[in-house]
Amino acid sequence: MKKSEIRKKIIKKRRENYSSKLKIDFRLILKILKKEKLQNKIVGGYYPYNFEVDDIEILKKLEKKKYLISLPKIKKNFQMDFFKWSIKDPLIINRMGIPEPSTNNLKYPDILLVPLVAFDKNLNRIGYGGGFYDRYIKRIKLIKEIITIGIAFSFQKVNKIQVDRNDIKMDFIITEKNELK
Repeated sequence: MKKSEIRKKIIKKRRENYSSKLKIDFRLILKILKKEKLQNKIVGGYYPYNFEVDDIEILKKLEKKKYLISLPKIKKNFQMDFFKWSIKDPLIINRMGIPEPSTNNLKYPDILLVPLVAFDKNLNRIGYGGGFYDRYIKRIKLIKEIITIGIAFSFQKVNKIQVDRNDIKMDFIITEKNELK
């Protein structure tokens, strides 16, 4: 199946199956961070959109544990950067309708929580098709080491995703049921 077909099918499935009761177990995130020796680092999160897994509670808990939180802003030329954000900070709505930080305090995350449209057992992912995360991860890896953690519901898993040279695998994928590595 083509990526565009998978994307359409899974977004529909996500909309039909979304429940705020489906939560990611915060202990799975902590387990990864502890294993990778990533305490008090910069976390790049996202503001949930279009029935994505809500990571805001995770970000709140990480902030309480002294992690610095950042969220993405979409820039011109289909680029994205992450900017410091705290749970108490206001957000502004971008041209795509997605909330973004109002600050211009650029941060390069050590840990990146990536919203997924679909994923497979080999840690491949499909996003919305704009390539924002693939380009960002490729660019940031030239600057520093980064751990990528894909966040999805278990029903977003597909058998196989055809990958091309621009696709970046996740280091981990976490669902409400388990962790893939």
